[in-house]
Amino acid sequence: MLAERNRRRDDRPMKILAVCIGAAEILPGKKYRTGINKHVVGGAVMIDAEGLIGDAICNRKHHGGCDQAVYVEGSLTLDWWSHELGRRLEPGSFGENIVIEGLDNCDVSVGDRFIAGDLVLEVTSARIPCATFAAKMGDPKFVKRYFQARRPGIYCRVIEVETVAAGAAVTHIPYAGARVTMPEMIATHGQRLSPQDRARYLSAPIHHKLRAMLESEAVGS
Repeated sequence: MLAERNRRRDDRPMKILAVCIGAAEILPGKKYRTGINKHVVGGAVMIDAEGLIGDAICNRKHHGGCDQAVYVEGSLTLDWWSHELGRRLEPGSFGENIVIEGLDNCDVSVGDRFIAGDLVLEVTSARIPCATFAAKMGDPKFVKRYFQARRPGIYCRVIEVETVAAGAAVTHIPYAGARVTMPEMIATHGQRLSPQDRARYLSAPIHHKLRAMLESEAVGS
């Protein structure tokens, strides 16, 4: 059944719907700068190991870095949110860098790869909402709502750098090992995993900060 599901996913045509970057700005009611306001780029953008060239990352303690270099959203997930919120979400609305047409975030697991030409992205973790995200959405309760929806955005590391633009064909290659899905990652955020689940998470190419935390828990247990 899993092989059949993965085959159908691989056969489904996908492409980059939009590439987005942002400048450092101050949101209403906030005092710090953020790059969460993304806008669509008309041409090609270079993506290196640290992300999209020209994209502002203001709080590097929690954002950016090699394992959060690129933030991906699936168009099907943004369509779901558009229906849920009662308004159309344009590319970049959630602060994402790349929107992949035909992708549902719920189908994505750690270790999955997205290939567009020579660009290779590898999924590392789910997007965890914060107060800045809530401020951008204009809803102080949006963090809770986002957790409850269990349709988080997708953080990726860059395996192969390349210049990309909207319209590029994308191949989604599922991870061959034990799967840790995006909905599961956000559902278990902040919780202590069972030894079996911890071992499964650690067997996948998860974000290095989460790996360090889980390894520390394993030593202490």
